[in-house]
Amino acid sequence: MVKRIHTAIAAGFAGLLMASASGSAADGGAASRDFNVRDFGAAGDRTAIDTLAINQTIEACAAAGGGRVRFPPGAYLAGTVHLRSHTTLFFEAGARLVGTTNLTAYQQPTPPAFMPEARWGKWHRGLILGENLEDIAIAGPGIIDGNKVFDPTGEERMRGPHTIVLVNCRSAGIRDVSIIDSANYAVFFQVSDQVEIRDVKFAGGWDGVHFRGTRDRPCRDVSIINCQFYTGDDSIAGRYWDNTLIRGCIINSSCNGIRVIGPVQHLIVQDCLFYGPGLYPHRTSNRTNMLAGLNLQPGAWDATAGLLDDVFASDLTMRKVATPFHFVLKPGNTAGRIQVNRVSATGVYRAASSIESWAETPFTNVVFRDVTIECDGGGAAELAQMTVKAPGVDARPLPAWGFYARHVQNLTFDQVRLRFAADDFRPVLAADRVDRVMLDDFRFDRAAAKPDPFRFTDVAHIQWRGTDLIRIEPRVIELKAISEAADGRLTINRAFNAIVTVEGGDREGLGLVELELERQKLTRWVWLVANEKKEIGFSGLVLSTTRPCELRCQGLSRRVQVEP
Repeated sequence: MVKRIHTAIAAGFAGLLMASASGSAADGGAASRDFNVRDFGAAGDRTAIDTLAINQTIEACAAAGGGRVRFPPGAYLAGTVHLRSHTTLFFEAGARLVGTTNLTAYQQPTPPAFMPEARWGKWHRGLILGENLEDIAIAGPGIIDGNKVFDPTGEERMRGPHTIVLVNCRSAGIRDVSIIDSANYAVFFQVSDQVEIRDVKFAGGWDGVHFRGTRDRPCRDVSIINCQFYTGDDSIAGRYWDNTLIRGCIINSSCNGIRVIGPVQHLIVQDCLFYGPGLYPHRTSNRTNMLAGLNLQPGAWDATAGLLDDVFASDLTMRKVATPFHFVLKPGNTAGRIQVNRVSATGVYRAASSIESWAETPFTNVVFRDVTIECDGGGAAELAQMTVKAPGVDARPLPAWGFYARHVQNLTFDQVRLRFAADDFRPVLAADRVDRVMLDDFRFDRAAAKPDPFRFTDVAHIQWRGTDLIRIEPRVIELKAISEAADGRLTINRAFNAIVTVEGGDREGLGLVELELERQKLTRWVWLVANEKKEIGFSGLVLSTTRPCELRCQGLSRRVQVEP
Protein backbone atom coordinates (compact mmCIF):
# COMPACT_ATOMS: atom_id res chain seq x y z
CA MET A 1 0.00 0.00 0.00
CA VAL A 2 2.80 2.46 0.88
CA LYS A 3 4.50 1.78 -2.45
CA ARG A 4 1.24 2.33 -4.33
CA ILE A 5 0.64 5.76 -2.77
CA HIS A 6 4.17 7.01 -3.28
CA THR A 7 4.18 5.74 -6.86
CA ALA A 8 0.86 7.44 -7.58
CA ILE A 9 1.95 10.74 -6.06
CA ALA A 10 5.28 10.64 -7.90
CA ALA A 11 3.47 10.06 -11.18
CA GLY A 12 0.90 12.73 -10.41
CA PHE A 13 3.51 15.40 -9.81
CA ALA A 14 5.89 14.42 -12.59
CA GLY A 15 4.37 16.99 -14.94
CA LEU A 16 4.43 19.70 -12.29
CA LEU A 17 8.11 19.10 -11.51
CA MET A 18 9.08 18.92 -15.18
CA ALA A 19 7.30 22.24 -15.70
CA SER A 20 9.34 23.68 -12.85
CA ALA A 21 12.55 22.84 -14.65
CA SER A 22 11.41 24.69 -17.76
CA GLY A 23 10.11 27.71 -15.91
CA SER A 24 6.31 27.43 -15.85
CA ALA A 25 3.73 27.67 -13.09
CA ALA A 26 5.27 25.14 -10.75
CA ASP A 27 8.01 27.45 -9.51
CA GLY A 28 6.90 30.83 -10.76
CA GLY A 29 8.02 30.78 -14.35
CA ALA A 30 10.93 32.29 -16.22
CA ALA A 31 11.71 35.99 -16.02
CA SER A 32 10.19 36.62 -19.44
CA ARG A 33 6.85 35.39 -18.06
CA ASP A 34 7.00 37.32 -14.84
CA PHE A 35 4.06 39.69 -14.26
CA ASN A 36 4.23 42.25 -11.45
CA VAL A 37 0.86 43.27 -9.98
CA ARG A 38 2.28 46.77 -9.38
CA ASP A 39 2.66 47.21 -13.14
CA PHE A 40 -1.10 46.72 -13.49
CA GLY A 41 -2.01 49.32 -10.87
CA ALA A 42 -2.01 47.43 -7.55
CA ALA A 43 -1.25 49.84 -4.71
CA GLY A 44 -0.33 47.38 -1.96
CA ASP A 45 -1.10 49.95 0.76
CA ARG A 46 -3.90 48.00 2.54
CA THR A 47 -6.24 50.90 1.78
CA ALA A 48 -6.93 50.80 -1.94
CA ILE A 49 -8.88 47.79 -3.23
CA ASP A 50 -6.51 45.90 -5.53
CA THR A 51 -8.90 43.19 -6.78
CA LEU A 52 -9.18 44.51 -10.33
CA ALA A 53 -5.45 45.09 -10.75
CA ILE A 54 -4.57 41.62 -9.46
CA ASN A 55 -7.10 39.90 -11.71
CA GLN A 56 -5.92 41.89 -14.73
CA THR A 57 -2.37 40.76 -14.01
CA ILE A 58 -3.48 37.12 -13.84
CA GLU A 59 -5.39 37.43 -17.12
CA ALA A 60 -2.37 38.93 -18.85
CA CYS A 61 -0.19 36.10 -17.54
CA ALA A 62 -2.66 33.46 -18.74
CA ALA A 63 -2.98 35.13 -22.15
CA ALA A 64 0.80 34.90 -22.54
CA GLY A 65 0.65 31.16 -21.99
CA GLY A 66 1.26 31.18 -18.27
CA GLY A 67 3.98 32.19 -15.86
CA ARG A 68 4.34 33.94 -12.55
CA VAL A 69 2.17 36.68 -11.07
CA ARG A 70 4.46 38.41 -8.60
CA PHE A 71 3.44 40.31 -5.47
CA PRO A 72 6.28 42.59 -4.25
CA PRO A 73 6.33 43.67 -0.57
CA GLY A 74 3.13 45.40 0.44
CA ALA A 75 -0.36 44.67 1.73
CA TYR A 76 -2.82 44.04 -1.10
CA LEU A 77 -6.45 44.42 -0.02
CA ALA A 78 -8.77 42.46 -2.27
CA GLY A 79 -11.92 40.48 -2.83
CA THR A 80 -11.99 37.30 -4.92
CA VAL A 81 -8.86 36.68 -6.99
CA HIS A 82 -9.38 34.27 -9.90
CA LEU A 83 -6.64 31.78 -10.73
CA ARG A 84 -5.95 30.65 -14.29
CA SER A 85 -4.26 27.53 -15.66
CA HIS A 86 -0.45 27.49 -15.95
CA THR A 87 -0.04 30.41 -13.56
CA THR A 88 1.59 30.87 -10.19
CA LEU A 89 0.77 33.50 -7.62
CA PHE A 90 4.12 34.28 -6.04
CA PHE A 91 4.24 36.26 -2.79
CA GLU A 92 7.62 37.76 -2.03
CA ALA A 93 8.86 38.20 1.52
CA GLY A 94 6.94 41.14 2.95
CA ALA A 95 4.00 40.67 0.58
CA ARG A 96 0.56 40.08 2.04
CA LEU A 97 -2.77 39.49 0.31
CA VAL A 98 -5.53 40.67 2.68
CA GLY A 99 -9.19 39.80 2.37
CA THR A 100 -11.50 42.80 2.31
CA THR A 101 -14.31 43.01 4.86
CA ASN A 102 -16.70 43.96 2.05
CA LEU A 103 -18.65 40.70 1.66
CA THR A 104 -20.04 41.72 -1.74
CA ALA A 105 -16.50 41.55 -3.14
CA TYR A 106 -16.38 37.76 -2.84
CA GLN A 107 -17.53 35.30 -5.47
CA GLN A 108 -18.26 31.58 -5.37
CA PRO A 109 -17.47 28.71 -7.71
CA THR A 110 -20.00 26.28 -9.14
CA PRO A 111 -19.34 22.83 -7.71
CA PRO A 112 -20.57 19.90 -9.80
CA ALA A 113 -24.28 19.25 -9.35
CA PHE A 114 -23.58 15.68 -8.21
CA MET A 115 -21.93 16.97 -5.04
CA PRO A 116 -24.28 17.39 -2.05
CA GLU A 117 -22.35 20.54 -1.10
CA ALA A 118 -23.34 22.21 -4.39
CA ARG A 119 -26.57 23.49 -2.90
CA TRP A 120 -24.76 25.55 -0.29
CA GLY A 121 -24.25 28.53 -2.60
CA LYS A 122 -22.28 31.36 -1.08
CA TRP A 123 -20.69 29.06 1.51
CA HIS A 124 -18.15 28.21 -1.21
CA ARG A 125 -16.89 31.81 -1.55
CA GLY A 126 -13.16 32.29 -1.56
CA LEU A 127 -10.47 34.93 -1.46
CA ILE A 128 -8.46 32.98 -4.06
CA LEU A 129 -10.62 30.93 -6.39
CA GLY A 130 -9.80 28.34 -9.05
CA GLU A 131 -12.30 26.34 -11.16
CA ASN A 132 -11.61 23.70 -13.82
CA LEU A 133 -7.89 24.47 -13.98
CA GLU A 134 -4.61 22.63 -14.33
CA ASP A 135 -0.97 23.40 -13.54
CA ILE A 136 -1.51 26.09 -10.92
CA ALA A 137 0.51 27.13 -7.91
CA ILE A 138 0.53 29.52 -4.98
CA ALA A 139 4.01 30.01 -3.59
CA GLY A 140 6.55 32.27 -1.94
CA PRO A 141 7.54 33.36 1.56
CA GLY A 142 4.73 35.92 1.84
CA ILE A 143 1.39 35.83 3.67
CA ILE A 144 -2.21 35.27 2.65
CA ASP A 145 -4.41 36.88 5.28
CA GLY A 146 -8.11 35.98 5.52
CA ASN A 147 -8.53 38.94 7.86
CA LYS A 148 -11.10 37.10 10.07
CA VAL A 149 -13.83 38.45 7.81
CA PHE A 150 -17.06 38.22 9.75
CA ASP A 151 -20.38 37.34 8.12
CA PRO A 152 -23.45 37.44 10.38
CA THR A 153 -25.40 35.55 7.68
CA GLY A 154 -22.72 32.90 7.17
CA GLU A 155 -22.15 29.50 8.72
CA GLU A 156 -22.62 29.63 12.50
CA ARG A 157 -23.69 33.27 11.94
CA MET A 158 -20.09 34.33 11.78
CA ARG A 159 -18.00 32.52 9.15
CA GLY A 160 -16.99 34.38 6.04
CA PRO A 161 -15.27 33.25 2.82
CA HIS A 162 -12.66 30.51 2.67
CA THR A 163 -9.15 31.65 1.85
CA ILE A 164 -8.24 29.34 -1.07
CA VAL A 165 -10.96 27.43 -2.96
CA LEU A 166 -10.31 24.98 -5.80
CA VAL A 167 -12.96 23.02 -7.70
CA ASN A 168 -12.16 20.38 -10.31
CA CYS A 169 -8.49 21.29 -10.55
CA ARG A 170 -5.49 19.14 -11.44
CA SER A 171 -1.78 19.53 -10.71
CA ALA A 172 -2.01 22.21 -8.05
CA GLY A 173 0.71 23.22 -5.63
CA ILE A 174 0.67 25.44 -2.55
CA ARG A 175 4.13 25.98 -1.11
CA ASP A 176 6.06 28.01 1.44
CA VAL A 177 3.38 30.63 2.12
CA SER A 178 1.74 31.39 5.46
CA ILE A 179 -2.06 31.43 5.58
CA ILE A 180 -3.42 33.29 8.60
CA ASP A 181 -6.75 34.28 10.15
CA SER A 182 -8.91 32.53 7.58
CA ALA A 183 -12.55 33.56 7.71
CA ASN A 184 -13.50 29.89 7.21
CA TYR A 185 -11.30 27.08 5.80
CA ALA A 186 -7.77 28.09 4.85
CA VAL A 187 -7.57 25.67 1.89
CA PHE A 188 -10.73 24.06 0.56
CA PHE A 189 -10.77 21.94 -2.56
CA GLN A 190 -13.32 19.61 -4.13
CA VAL A 191 -13.04 16.87 -6.79
CA SER A 192 -9.44 17.82 -7.48
CA ASP A 193 -6.39 15.63 -8.16
CA GLN A 194 -2.62 15.79 -7.82
CA VAL A 195 -2.61 18.48 -5.14
CA GLU A 196 0.57 19.10 -3.18
CA ILE A 197 0.65 21.34 -0.11
CA ARG A 198 4.20 21.64 1.17
CA ASP A 199 5.99 23.78 3.77
CA VAL A 200 2.88 25.90 4.41
CA LYS A 201 2.14 27.45 7.78
CA PHE A 202 -1.48 27.78 8.91
CA ALA A 203 -2.33 30.05 11.83
CA GLY A 204 -5.78 30.81 13.25
CA GLY A 205 -9.05 30.48 11.41
CA TRP A 206 -11.10 27.29 11.22
CA ASP A 207 -10.03 24.18 9.29
CA GLY A 208 -6.54 24.26 7.81
CA VAL A 209 -6.89 21.95 4.79
CA HIS A 210 -10.33 20.54 4.00
CA PHE A 211 -10.98 18.54 0.85
CA ARG A 212 -13.93 16.55 -0.43
CA GLY A 213 -14.88 14.32 -3.29
CA THR A 214 -17.83 11.99 -3.74
CA ARG A 215 -18.20 8.24 -3.70
CA ASP A 216 -17.76 8.01 -7.47
CA ARG A 217 -15.37 10.95 -7.79
CA PRO A 218 -12.89 11.18 -4.91
CA CYS A 219 -10.01 13.61 -4.62
CA ARG A 220 -6.97 11.65 -5.82
CA ASP A 221 -3.23 11.84 -5.20
CA VAL A 222 -3.01 14.49 -2.50
CA SER A 223 0.07 15.12 -0.38
CA ILE A 224 0.41 17.42 2.62
CA ILE A 225 4.07 17.54 3.59
CA ASN A 226 6.13 19.43 6.18
CA CYS A 227 3.32 21.83 7.03
CA GLN A 228 2.63 23.57 10.34
CA PHE A 229 -0.96 23.76 11.52
CA TYR A 230 -2.03 26.05 14.36
CA THR A 231 -5.77 26.05 13.73
CA GLY A 232 -8.89 26.92 15.67
CA ASP A 233 -10.85 24.07 14.06
CA ASP A 234 -9.75 20.74 12.54
CA SER A 235 -6.28 20.97 11.06
CA ILE A 236 -6.96 18.51 8.21
CA ALA A 237 -10.43 17.22 7.36
CA GLY A 238 -12.72 15.97 4.63
CA ARG A 239 -13.99 12.85 2.88
CA TYR A 240 -13.78 10.71 -0.22
CA TRP A 241 -10.02 10.69 -0.68
CA ASP A 242 -7.99 8.18 -2.70
CA ASN A 243 -4.20 8.07 -2.29
CA THR A 244 -3.40 10.69 0.34
CA LEU A 245 -0.10 11.26 2.11
CA ILE A 246 0.19 13.42 5.24
CA ARG A 247 3.82 13.48 6.37
CA GLY A 248 6.15 15.48 8.56
CA CYS A 249 3.53 17.91 9.85
CA ILE A 250 3.16 19.76 13.15
CA ILE A 251 -0.51 19.69 14.09
CA ASN A 252 -1.81 21.95 16.86
CA SER A 253 -5.56 22.46 17.06
CA SER A 254 -8.39 23.61 19.27
CA CYS A 255 -10.46 20.87 17.64
CA ASN A 256 -9.30 17.63 15.97
CA GLY A 257 -5.93 17.01 14.42
CA ILE A 258 -7.09 14.98 11.42
CA ARG A 259 -10.84 14.40 11.05
CA VAL A 260 -12.16 12.16 8.27
CA ILE A 261 -15.93 12.58 7.91
CA GLY A 262 -16.48 10.10 5.10
CA PRO A 263 -14.85 7.16 3.36
CA VAL A 264 -11.19 7.35 2.37
CA GLN A 265 -8.86 4.77 0.84
CA HIS A 266 -5.08 4.47 0.74
CA LEU A 267 -4.25 7.04 3.41
CA ILE A 268 -0.81 7.39 4.99
CA VAL A 269 -0.23 9.58 8.05
CA GLN A 270 3.45 9.49 8.92
CA ASP A 271 5.96 11.24 11.16
CA CYS A 272 3.64 13.91 12.58
CA LEU A 273 3.45 15.72 15.92
CA PHE A 274 -0.01 16.37 17.36
CA TYR A 275 -0.28 18.55 20.44
CA GLY A 276 -2.66 20.70 22.41
CA PRO A 277 -3.95 22.95 23.72
CA GLY A 278 -4.50 25.04 20.63
CA LEU A 279 -2.49 28.20 20.22
CA TYR A 280 -5.53 29.79 18.55
CA PRO A 281 -9.02 29.35 20.03
CA HIS A 282 -11.96 27.63 18.43
CA ARG A 283 -13.72 30.82 17.40
CA THR A 284 -17.26 29.50 17.85
CA SER A 285 -16.77 28.33 21.45
CA ASN A 286 -13.56 30.13 22.42
CA ARG A 287 -12.12 26.89 23.86
CA THR A 288 -8.53 25.82 23.20
CA ASN A 289 -8.43 22.17 24.28
CA MET A 290 -7.44 19.78 21.51
CA LEU A 291 -9.82 16.91 20.75
CA ALA A 292 -8.83 13.66 18.97
CA GLY A 293 -5.49 13.26 17.30
CA LEU A 294 -6.70 11.00 14.46
CA ASN A 295 -10.48 10.95 14.09
CA LEU A 296 -11.89 8.59 11.43
CA GLN A 297 -15.69 8.84 11.51
CA PRO A 298 -17.47 8.19 8.20
CA GLY A 299 -21.08 9.26 8.42
CA ALA A 300 -20.78 11.13 11.69
CA TRP A 301 -21.60 14.57 10.25
CA ASP A 302 -24.09 13.53 7.59
CA ALA A 303 -24.92 10.35 5.71
CA THR A 304 -22.11 8.89 3.64
CA ALA A 305 -21.66 5.51 1.99
CA GLY A 306 -18.54 3.66 0.97
CA LEU A 307 -15.37 1.99 2.18
CA LEU A 308 -12.80 3.21 4.68
CA ASP A 309 -9.77 1.08 3.86
CA ASP A 310 -5.99 0.81 3.74
CA VAL A 311 -5.23 3.42 6.39
CA PHE A 312 -1.67 3.37 7.69
CA ALA A 313 -0.55 5.70 10.50
CA SER A 314 3.00 5.50 11.81
CA ASP A 315 5.65 7.36 13.81
CA LEU A 316 3.23 9.73 15.52
CA THR A 317 3.77 11.73 18.70
CA MET A 318 0.76 13.10 20.56
CA ARG A 319 0.49 15.28 23.66
CA LYS A 320 -2.52 16.71 25.48
CA VAL A 321 -5.20 15.31 23.19
CA ALA A 322 -8.68 14.23 24.29
CA THR A 323 -8.01 10.81 22.77
CA PRO A 324 -5.33 9.60 20.37
CA PHE A 325 -7.67 7.58 18.13
CA HIS A 326 -11.41 7.84 17.56
CA PHE A 327 -12.49 5.40 14.82
CA VAL A 328 -16.27 5.22 14.27
CA LEU A 329 -18.50 3.84 11.52
CA LYS A 330 -22.07 4.98 11.04
CA PRO A 331 -24.74 3.18 8.94
CA GLY A 332 -23.97 2.88 5.24
CA ASN A 333 -20.20 2.72 5.72
CA THR A 334 -17.78 -0.20 5.78
CA ALA A 335 -14.16 -0.51 6.87
CA GLY A 336 -11.26 -2.71 5.85
CA ARG A 337 -7.73 -2.56 7.19
CA ILE A 338 -6.39 0.10 9.55
CA GLN A 339 -2.88 -0.20 10.96
CA VAL A 340 -1.25 2.06 13.55
CA ASN A 341 2.50 1.68 14.15
CA ARG A 342 4.94 3.38 16.49
CA VAL A 343 2.97 5.93 18.46
CA SER A 344 3.73 7.75 21.70
CA ALA A 345 0.85 9.66 23.32
CA THR A 346 0.95 11.41 26.69
CA GLY A 347 -1.49 13.55 28.64
CA VAL A 348 -4.60 11.90 27.17
CA TYR A 349 -7.25 13.69 29.16
CA ARG A 350 -10.76 12.58 28.17
CA ALA A 351 -11.43 9.24 26.51
CA ALA A 352 -10.06 5.84 25.68
CA SER A 353 -9.02 5.23 22.11
CA SER A 354 -11.98 3.60 20.39
CA ILE A 355 -12.83 1.44 17.39
CA GLU A 356 -16.63 1.46 17.12
CA SER A 357 -18.92 0.31 14.35
CA TRP A 358 -22.51 1.45 14.69
CA ALA A 359 -23.09 0.37 11.10
CA GLU A 360 -24.49 -2.91 9.82
CA THR A 361 -20.98 -4.20 9.17
CA PRO A 362 -17.96 -4.35 11.49
CA PHE A 363 -14.48 -2.95 11.24
CA THR A 364 -12.66 -5.77 9.48
CA ASN A 365 -9.05 -5.64 10.64
CA VAL A 366 -7.51 -3.11 13.03
CA VAL A 367 -3.92 -3.38 14.28
CA PHE A 368 -2.07 -1.32 16.89
CA ARG A 369 1.65 -2.14 16.97
CA ASP A 370 4.38 -0.59 19.12
CA VAL A 371 2.05 1.93 20.71
CA THR A 372 2.52 3.65 24.10
CA ILE A 373 -0.29 5.73 25.57
CA GLU A 374 -0.31 7.52 28.92
CA CYS A 375 -3.67 8.79 30.15
CA ASP A 376 -4.40 11.22 32.95
CA GLY A 377 -6.57 8.53 34.58
CA GLY A 378 -8.69 9.12 37.66
CA GLY A 379 -11.83 7.34 36.39
CA ALA A 380 -14.20 6.03 39.08
CA ALA A 381 -15.22 2.37 39.29
CA GLU A 382 -18.90 3.12 38.58
CA LEU A 383 -17.97 4.45 35.13
CA ALA A 384 -17.11 0.88 34.15
CA GLN A 385 -20.84 0.08 34.22
CA MET A 386 -21.95 2.95 32.03
CA THR A 387 -24.14 2.23 29.01
CA VAL A 388 -22.36 3.08 25.78
CA LYS A 389 -24.42 5.01 23.26
CA ALA A 390 -23.50 5.94 19.71
CA PRO A 391 -21.19 8.97 19.68
CA GLY A 392 -21.96 12.31 18.17
CA VAL A 393 -19.06 13.91 16.33
CA ASP A 394 -16.48 13.94 19.11
CA ALA A 395 -14.89 11.50 21.53
CA ARG A 396 -16.63 11.04 24.89
CA PRO A 397 -15.94 9.19 28.18
CA LEU A 398 -16.19 5.40 27.93
CA PRO A 399 -16.29 2.43 30.34
CA ALA A 400 -12.56 1.80 29.80
CA TRP A 401 -9.52 4.00 30.10
CA GLY A 402 -7.21 2.48 27.48
CA PHE A 403 -9.22 1.10 24.54
CA TYR A 404 -12.89 0.49 23.75
CA ALA A 405 -13.94 -1.70 20.82
CA ARG A 406 -17.38 -2.42 19.40
CA HIS A 407 -18.36 -4.58 16.41
CA VAL A 408 -14.93 -5.52 15.10
CA GLN A 409 -13.87 -8.71 13.33
CA ASN A 410 -10.14 -8.80 14.10
CA LEU A 411 -8.46 -6.53 16.64
CA THR A 412 -4.73 -6.86 17.32
CA PHE A 413 -2.63 -5.24 20.03
CA ASP A 414 1.07 -5.95 19.49
CA GLN A 415 3.61 -4.36 21.86
CA VAL A 416 1.08 -1.98 23.33
CA ARG A 417 1.82 -0.16 26.61
CA LEU A 418 -0.97 1.61 28.49
CA ARG A 419 -0.25 3.78 31.51
CA PHE A 420 -2.05 6.32 33.66
CA ALA A 421 -0.87 9.25 35.74
CA ALA A 422 -3.53 8.67 38.44
CA ASP A 423 -5.25 5.42 39.40
CA ASP A 424 -8.16 4.60 37.11
CA PHE A 425 -10.72 2.07 38.31
CA ARG A 426 -12.21 1.25 34.93
CA PRO A 427 -10.98 -1.66 32.81
CA VAL A 428 -8.03 -0.97 30.56
CA LEU A 429 -9.87 -2.63 27.67
CA ALA A 430 -13.60 -3.05 27.01
CA ALA A 431 -14.84 -4.94 23.97
CA ASP A 432 -18.34 -5.72 22.71
CA ARG A 433 -19.21 -7.86 19.67
CA VAL A 434 -15.64 -8.58 18.64
CA ASP A 435 -14.86 -11.81 16.81
CA ARG A 436 -11.18 -12.06 17.66
CA VAL A 437 -8.87 -10.14 19.99
CA MET A 438 -5.11 -10.71 19.87
CA LEU A 439 -3.03 -9.48 22.81
CA ASP A 440 0.67 -9.84 22.02
CA ASP A 441 3.02 -8.30 24.59
CA PHE A 442 0.14 -6.20 25.96
CA ARG A 443 1.12 -4.35 29.16
CA PHE A 444 -0.90 -1.99 31.33
CA ASP A 445 -1.06 -0.24 34.69
CA ARG A 446 -3.50 -1.39 37.36
CA ALA A 447 -4.93 0.67 40.18
CA ALA A 448 -4.01 -0.25 43.74
CA ALA A 449 -7.49 -1.68 44.37
CA LYS A 450 -7.00 -4.12 41.45
CA PRO A 451 -10.21 -3.55 39.48
CA ASP A 452 -11.03 -5.95 36.65
CA PRO A 453 -8.68 -5.06 33.79
CA PHE A 454 -11.09 -6.25 31.06
CA ARG A 455 -14.77 -6.08 30.19
CA PHE A 456 -15.67 -8.42 27.34
CA THR A 457 -19.17 -8.94 25.93
CA ASP A 458 -19.84 -11.19 22.94
CA VAL A 459 -16.14 -11.65 22.29
CA ALA A 460 -15.72 -15.01 20.56
CA HIS A 461 -11.96 -15.58 20.58
CA ILE A 462 -9.11 -14.14 22.61
CA GLN A 463 -5.47 -15.07 22.14
CA TRP A 464 -2.50 -13.78 24.09
CA ARG A 465 1.20 -14.30 24.37
CA GLY A 466 4.16 -12.48 25.80
CA THR A 467 2.02 -11.12 28.62
CA ASP A 468 1.34 -11.87 32.29
CA LEU A 469 -2.27 -12.89 31.63
CA ILE A 470 -3.27 -16.36 32.88
CA ARG A 471 -6.03 -18.55 31.42
CA ILE A 472 -8.31 -20.00 34.10
CA GLU A 473 -11.28 -22.38 34.03
CA PRO A 474 -14.26 -20.85 35.86
CA ARG A 475 -16.60 -23.25 37.64
CA VAL A 476 -20.33 -22.71 37.06
CA ILE A 477 -22.23 -22.96 40.33
CA GLU A 478 -25.66 -21.51 39.45
CA LEU A 479 -27.76 -20.98 36.33
CA LYS A 480 -31.01 -19.00 36.11
CA ALA A 481 -33.41 -17.85 33.39
CA ILE A 482 -34.84 -14.37 33.98
CA SER A 483 -37.70 -12.73 32.11
CA GLU A 484 -37.43 -9.16 30.86
CA ALA A 485 -41.21 -8.73 31.22
CA ALA A 486 -42.70 -6.80 34.11
CA ASP A 487 -44.81 -9.80 35.13
CA GLY A 488 -41.79 -12.11 35.21
CA ARG A 489 -43.23 -14.59 32.69
CA LEU A 490 -41.15 -16.38 30.06
CA THR A 491 -43.16 -16.29 26.83
CA ILE A 492 -42.65 -17.65 23.34
CA ASN A 493 -40.65 -15.50 20.85
CA ARG A 494 -39.84 -12.99 23.55
CA ALA A 495 -36.28 -12.33 24.68
CA PHE A 496 -35.16 -13.32 28.14
CA ASN A 497 -31.88 -13.36 30.03
CA ALA A 498 -29.73 -15.99 31.67
CA ILE A 499 -27.69 -15.33 34.79
CA VAL A 500 -24.68 -17.56 35.34
CA THR A 501 -22.79 -17.54 38.62
CA VAL A 502 -19.18 -18.66 38.32
CA GLU A 503 -16.39 -19.15 40.79
CA GLY A 504 -12.65 -18.82 40.25
CA GLY A 505 -9.90 -21.04 41.54
CA ASP A 506 -6.74 -20.17 43.41
CA ARG A 507 -5.32 -17.90 40.69
CA GLU A 508 -6.36 -14.61 39.13
CA GLY A 509 -6.98 -14.70 35.41
CA LEU A 510 -9.21 -14.67 32.37
CA GLY A 511 -11.68 -17.46 31.70
CA LEU A 512 -14.28 -18.39 29.09
CA VAL A 513 -17.93 -19.10 29.91
CA GLU A 514 -20.10 -20.63 27.15
CA LEU A 515 -23.89 -20.80 27.26
CA GLU A 516 -26.06 -22.91 24.94
CA LEU A 517 -29.80 -23.01 24.32
CA GLU A 518 -30.93 -25.05 21.34
CA ARG A 519 -28.99 -23.53 18.41
CA GLN A 520 -28.05 -20.39 20.30
CA LYS A 521 -24.52 -20.22 21.65
CA LEU A 522 -23.20 -17.23 23.56
CA THR A 523 -19.75 -16.68 25.07
CA ARG A 524 -18.38 -14.40 27.74
CA TRP A 525 -14.82 -13.90 28.83
CA VAL A 526 -14.66 -13.07 32.52
CA TRP A 527 -11.90 -11.83 34.77
CA LEU A 528 -11.80 -13.48 38.19
CA VAL A 529 -9.49 -12.96 41.13
CA ALA A 530 -8.67 -15.94 43.31
CA ASN A 531 -11.81 -17.66 44.70
CA GLU A 532 -14.06 -14.87 43.44
CA LYS A 533 -17.73 -15.48 42.67
CA LYS A 534 -19.28 -13.40 39.91
CA GLU A 535 -22.63 -13.20 38.13
CA ILE A 536 -22.54 -12.99 34.33
CA GLY A 537 -25.55 -11.87 32.33
CA PHE A 538 -26.48 -13.24 28.90
CA SER A 539 -29.24 -11.33 27.13
CA GLY A 540 -31.29 -11.85 23.99
CA LEU A 541 -32.18 -15.52 24.42
CA VAL A 542 -35.38 -16.53 22.58
CA LEU A 543 -37.41 -19.73 22.31
CA SER A 544 -39.84 -20.25 19.46
CA THR A 545 -41.38 -23.43 20.89
CA THR A 546 -43.25 -24.20 24.08
CA ARG A 547 -41.63 -27.59 24.52
CA PRO A 548 -39.05 -27.86 27.33
CA CYS A 549 -35.47 -27.03 26.31
CA GLU A 550 -32.12 -27.35 28.03
CA LEU A 551 -30.14 -24.28 29.02
CA ARG A 552 -26.57 -25.49 29.42
CA CYS A 553 -23.40 -23.89 30.71
CA GLN A 554 -20.23 -25.92 31.19
CA GLY A 555 -21.68 -29.01 32.83
CA LEU A 556 -24.61 -27.32 34.54
CA SER A 557 -28.05 -27.36 32.92
CA ARG A 558 -31.54 -26.15 33.56
CA ARG A 559 -34.80 -26.97 31.86
CA VAL A 560 -36.53 -23.92 30.38
CA GLN A 561 -40.12 -23.83 29.17
CA VAL A 562 -41.91 -20.77 27.88
CA GLU A 563 -45.61 -20.01 27.80
CA PRO A 564 -47.62 -19.32 24.65
